[in-house]
Amino acid sequence: MAKYVKFLASAGYFPETVVTNDELSQIMETNDEWIQAHTGIKERRYAIDENTSDLSTKVALKLLKQSNLQAEAIDLIILSTISPDAITPSTAAIVQSNIGAKNAFAFDISAACSGFVYALSIAEKYVRSGQYQNVMVISAEVNSKMMDFTDRTSAVFFGDAAGGAILSASDNPNDEMYVAEKLATKGDADVIHSGRIAPLSAVKADNYPQMDAFYQDGRAVYEFVTSTVLAHIQQFLAEQKLTADDFDLIVLHQANLRLIEYIAQELKQPLDKFAINVPTIGNTSSAGLPTALAERLSDGQTYGKVLLTGFGAGLAYGSVILNLQNFSQK
Repeated sequence: MAKYVKFLASAGYFPETVVTNDELSQIMETNDEWIQAHTGIKERRYAIDENTSDLSTKVALKLLKQSNLQAEAIDLIILSTISPDAITPSTAAIVQSNIGAKNAFAFDISAACSGFVYALSIAEKYVRSGQYQNVMVISAEVNSKMMDFTDRTSAVFFGDAAGGAILSASDNPNDEMYVAEKLATKGDADVIHSGRIAPLSAVKADNYPQMDAFYQDGRAVYEFVTSTVLAHIQQFLAEQKLTADDFDLIVLHQANLRLIEYIAQELKQPLDKFAINVPTIGNTSSAGLPTALAERLSDGQTYGKVLLTGFGAGLAYGSVILNLQNFSQK
């Protein structure tokens, strides 16, 4: 029997090491004034001697504590990342072992900065089926290990973080918090890419796999967000017979402050309606959206309708509407 979907917990984690714009200017041709003018970013966090599974595990433990669940109660762990510990095994499997979620199965997904939205969509289907009670969703990125620090057009944007949520099944219709979703992909492998591995060109003893650093075409990304993503949000809301005025909180992928400001202006919404952490955390890819959401949900306010919109490499984008009127941050 299909179940109602409850948003049970929300948490984030940031590494301790703060890297300022001035520090980056010591290793690349840039400066604080240029970075802030173009991105609104003042500093970011880097994971030193921590990998993606480490950040993910810390978020998972926070989620368990907040939800008052034991690890054995988790049925599934979905982890979105473009900076995994390894191609295999999945980072989700490492987290499952780390927290002792012995009854869970686990897998990774790759949807870049849309990863949290895509993972929520998958989790909702598992919970809705009635076969699974508690699904943990984590988005975690150690972007710093994928950067080319000679490329100021990319490296200045990114930081490291992890965030997540737990979706839980309920028999009570009053617990329903997952309202609607709309996901899309506009295939383009060149605008944003990371970790490309070239195919074998010949059988040689010195063959060894190598991958490239993160790359983005900043102008193309800007055009994608200001045209395709903005239109996606407007169409989605129209399909749901809603307007931006109907939302108490809007959480976008934390790409950079200027893009968030642009979308707020186009939607005719005050900037304080948007959850924002990018100025001090940087662009943390898929982790930006859940960490910004977790910060706002911990401020003691009650939020009704919440719009989540992610967008990134793929090009992948999508939105989810939650109703968190009955959500309580423990």
